[in-house]
Amino acid sequence: MPIVKLDTGFNIEVEFAITPFHKRMFAWMIDLTILIAYYYFLRKMVDALNWDEKERWAMVLLGLPPLFYYLICEITLHGQSVGKKALGIKVITADGGQPSLSQYLMRWAFRMADFPVWLIAFIIYGALDWWFAIFLFSGLVCVLATPLTQRIGDLVAGTIVIDTKTHTSWEDTVFTELESNYQPRFPQVMQLTDKDINTLKSIISTVRKKSDYDLSMRIGERIKSKLNISSDQDSLEFLETLLKDYNYYSTQ
Repeated sequence: MPIVKLDTGFNIEVEFAITPFHKRMFAWMIDLTILIAYYYFLRKMVDALNWDEKERWAMVLLGLPPLFYYLICEITLHGQSVGKKALGIKVITADGGQPSLSQYLMRWAFRMADFPVWLIAFIIYGALDWWFAIFLFSGLVCVLATPLTQRIGDLVAGTIVIDTKTHTSWEDTVFTELESNYQPRFPQVMQLTDKDINTLKSIISTVRKKSDYDLSMRIGERIKSKLNISSDQDSLEFLETLLKDYNYYSTQ
């Protein structure tokens, strides 16, 4: 399993295990099974209700969910489809962060170039010569040929797919996943060092495990005094907000 070392943006070099080809293939097969099952049961329902599939709204009902399946899943599941989640693999940026909405959109848009099944129809109806069929395997060739097993959409979007079930975890860093519409509150947090932030994450973990809220209150007051911050949040929520804000400003 190939390993890549990435600078997460916090002056911390972290090792990530690149997902092997067979795991990506199995994840894709799970997702494909879900999409086929969707079509099968929806067609059964359409037949049972005697709907006319030629009606525009019925075609939209049939076509849109599978079309946006990967995009919706990766946005809502933070870089995972159902298949990826089952196999323990995840999409991250090439610098070790969480992809932005635009990166998810790029990966989704270039899926048509990675898996151009639409070519089959053009070839069958004679719009393209038979040798265009070789492009059906463009995404597969790209995954096998690139050192980080990236498909075309990954290369364009600047993303990689990592194996989250290895001993190395990005959760060992100060990285914290943020909501796509996250709004930071304390820009003063950038006065803290990477060492301070690593210590802060350890303190948050300790408070959660031991319910030691006195510790979070003491640390929270020290930081407020040091950074000249006022906040009406409880101490643990305040520390968690600082961690999120640091992640937000460090990736801009």
